[in-house]
Amino acid sequence: MSETWTFVCATGELLPGEMRTVFDEVTGTPILVVNLDGDLYALEDQCSHEEFELSAGPLDAADATIECVLHGAKFDVRDGRALCAPAYEPVAKFPVKRDDAGIWSRDDRD
Repeated sequence: MSETWTFVCATGELLPGEMRTVFDEVTGTPILVVNLDGDLYALEDQCSHEEFELSAGPLDAADATIECVLHGAKFDVRDGRALCAPAYEPVAKFPVKRDDAGIWSRDDRD
């Protein structure tokens, strides 16, 4: 578990409908941060079906989903839920915060 927050970007650099990937400074975990109409969400940037980065796939901001381009699995970016086969397990959801310095996230798993 990382107690160190990883800087993602300045607040103005992640506009609604955009996403950004960073690597947790302690664990090295890839973290995908998504801005949905001003609300920020962070997930592990790895499909739970097969090890492939979710950030390579399309984000549907209207449905709050991201699709893995490898096999078409879809996930809810708000909570990491798998929405269709071939993925059945969720992806990890991480905390994300915004302050005067920017947007931050971290891998908080034990």
